[in-house]
Amino acid sequence: MFKKTTFAAALLAATVLSGAASAKTFVYCSEGSPEGFDPGLYTAGTTFDAAAHTVYNRLLEFKKGTTETEPGLAESYTISDDGLEYTFKLRPGVKYQTTEFFTPSRDFNADDVVFSFERQLKADNPWNKYVTGASWEYSAGMGFPEVIKSVEKVDDLTVKITLTRKEAPFLANIAMPFASIVSKEYADKLQADGKMNQMNQMPLGTGPFSFVAYQQDAIIRYKANPDYWGGKQKIDDLVFAITPDASVRYQKLKAGECHLMPFPNAADVAAMKADTNLKVMEQEGLNVAYLAYNTTQAPFDKPEVRKALNQAINKQAIVDAVFQGAATPATNPIPPTMWSYNKAVEDDKYDPEASKKALEAAGVSGLKMKVWAMPVSRPYMLNARRAAELIQSDFSKVGVEVEIVSYEWAEYLDKSKAKDRDGAVMLGWTGDNGDPDNFLDTLLGCDAVGGNNRAQWCNKEFDDLVTKAKETNDLAERTKLYEQAQVVFKKDAPWATIDHSLSVVPMRKNVEGFVQSPLGDFAFDGVDITE
Repeated sequence: MFKKTTFAAALLAATVLSGAASAKTFVYCSEGSPEGFDPGLYTAGTTFDAAAHTVYNRLLEFKKGTTETEPGLAESYTISDDGLEYTFKLRPGVKYQTTEFFTPSRDFNADDVVFSFERQLKADNPWNKYVTGASWEYSAGMGFPEVIKSVEKVDDLTVKITLTRKEAPFLANIAMPFASIVSKEYADKLQADGKMNQMNQMPLGTGPFSFVAYQQDAIIRYKANPDYWGGKQKIDDLVFAITPDASVRYQKLKAGECHLMPFPNAADVAAMKADTNLKVMEQEGLNVAYLAYNTTQAPFDKPEVRKALNQAINKQAIVDAVFQGAATPATNPIPPTMWSYNKAVEDDKYDPEASKKALEAAGVSGLKMKVWAMPVSRPYMLNARRAAELIQSDFSKVGVEVEIVSYEWAEYLDKSKAKDRDGAVMLGWTGDNGDPDNFLDTLLGCDAVGGNNRAQWCNKEFDDLVTKAKETNDLAERTKLYEQAQVVFKKDAPWATIDHSLSVVPMRKNVEGFVQSPLGDFAFDGVDITE
């Protein structure tokens, strides 16, 4: 799928990591490999960090450290009185990156915005299916093909987006990574040359860093974009050193082989805080980890079976073992720090005896099932294998035999979407825009079945509530509807909610300017390394 670097390029990457390069180089020990470099096609934070937050921009961006939007490629916007037309005034003079594989001949303009959205919205667009097996999962899961009526160029620096209905979170949604703006000129050249897949292998955008090379599962290299509209970065070179094992990431950080790492083992955090060469940032994570049953497959198609299994899971034991207490057991599918969180919802009580009796009452005996465990660390689940082992032990106490399965990360994400998937898949979510819709509709809406909705759960009562909530700008009314939706969710139990975790980011003490994101992003614009 990806272009591999030559031996010489790999050697150069190793030189950069050793600190021998003269340019100011920042090394990020990332937790996994990207699925690709076209953020519109994917949903994983690993991929967004490697593409959306380095190479690309969006019409609106999230202000660093917040869930508030601010101008990005659009300097301003207006909304019609009926809430259906959004007119964006684009930033003039924005340059696309000049790379070894493409030299742009014009600035960013409205044609790029129209192209970036239409390729996701229109099935007959030649770019709609340019990557075999991939889909515009985020766009489809959020209902964009139904919500967006048209995207029109008014003039070179003005774009009008017309909706079919009011959509309260729309502005926050288009600030998300999947709505990144790509170059139509670059796309046209690739199409003419018969190299459309290159869009997903060699990205080109307006962002702070230009893509240089990728050695699959090993290293990604970028360089500062000298023409970036936000100003050239203080870092000359940015390196993603792909390091799936958290212990190895920590060793590299201590040795000075990388400047910052994500998702440390909870057991290592105290030592990190005591190390005078390091500093550690912490904040409440806007996240949830969950175990999604396939609600279309027997016996998981019965709510009483799902609730019985939930009673067998000792979530506090998972929090203690995996997070050393730096997380809390989850009750709802949204975190307690998010507005509209329903405090009145009661969690399924851990009660193995009650679980066993409920399974017997539902006619379930001798159940054998698979529990899928992620191969990578995520903020909401630092060690999925360990959590799966604990669930395996819990389920064995109620007569359920569990086989733990896993796959390489990109394959795991792809296979877990299958509507006929067996067993229950462990996954999670870090909010992308600070709106409850980004959890409730994106992960559990009927439009997301076969995509982000890994439970394959379509509940009309739930779906009507979250859809209605999107169609009003009245915050009190939206809150009421989302609170009701959480009650329906808990009653039907498509997931076992597991935890909400604390987000911990360790780095070398000479790293300056990094801002921890409530959205779980790792973005390096504005970052510097001091002597």
